[in-house]
Amino acid sequence: MTLSLLVDRKEKLADGVVALTLRLPGGEPLPPWEPGAHIDLVLPGFVRQYSLCGDPSETSVYRVAVLREPGGRGGSAYVHDSLSVGDRVPVEGPRNHFALVEASRYLFVAGGIGITPILPMLNRVAREGREWRLVYGGRTRSSMAFADELAEHGDRVVFRPQDEHGLLDLTAALASAGPDTAVYCCGPEPLLAAMEALEPPELHVERFTPLADEGPRTAFEVELAGSGRVLPVPTDRSILEVVEEAGVTVLSSCREGTCGTCETGVLGGEPDHRDSVLTADERLENEVMMLCVSRARSRRLVLDL
Repeated sequence: MTLSLLVDRKEKLADGVVALTLRLPGGEPLPPWEPGAHIDLVLPGFVRQYSLCGDPSETSVYRVAVLREPGGRGGSAYVHDSLSVGDRVPVEGPRNHFALVEASRYLFVAGGIGITPILPMLNRVAREGREWRLVYGGRTRSSMAFADELAEHGDRVVFRPQDEHGLLDLTAALASAGPDTAVYCCGPEPLLAAMEALEPPELHVERFTPLADEGPRTAFEVELAGSGRVLPVPTDRSILEVVEEAGVTVLSSCREGTCGTCETGVLGGEPDHRDSVLTADERLENEVMMLCVSRARSRRLVLDL
């Protein structure tokens, strides 16, 4: 469902970061969400995913923070330069592929704008009296959004601006994380790759950019279980493109494997997962796949379509 939301407030949070507060024109309640969720902003020529960084109990507003990316494809520049208070913006979601799990302790590691999905998580566990810690890195202190708000948590939050401390010392951050600690990490790809290389027992990551698609692109077939139709997928087409051309409606958004909108059930065959959404365990289960980027290891896939 797409909602037309009003830009109720626009404010600068840090160098290169603005926050948008969005609501329905009449102030009606919005679809509920939990920490880790994101929404899609449907911008002119762009669909971009932004993590919700407000308070889930504030049911009439959504809040997102957007980093201006000079090397981006134009979505962040549009938000910074063209969206104004009073404008309407179509919004889809919320969806959550970075949900907060139950744990005895939590370690949060954020790099730059990766603080956005983590902020409501740590606020939740803080209210519940759980044990937690945040290690937060950024290029400079002035570029780190929500710094004043986070400072209210005292020594549970460790700020590590790169120009003062260098890159985050992930080994030191993980030193006190035992097997009962849920580790949540969000930020630029080098940070996520470095964290994954250390293999903490219970690691949860969220990517804002797609993984590199370096696998072979072989042709295969997809069978649509609902109709029995079999469609060939050539090397230069995605499953999503093929089924759409066949007249099958599939919800989609990013088309690069980061949002999870086109998640579809797999009833047969072996997918070649190339998304940035599913966990390692979910990939092994082979129960769902993202049609926009993933392909097949078997000759045929049977999809729940």
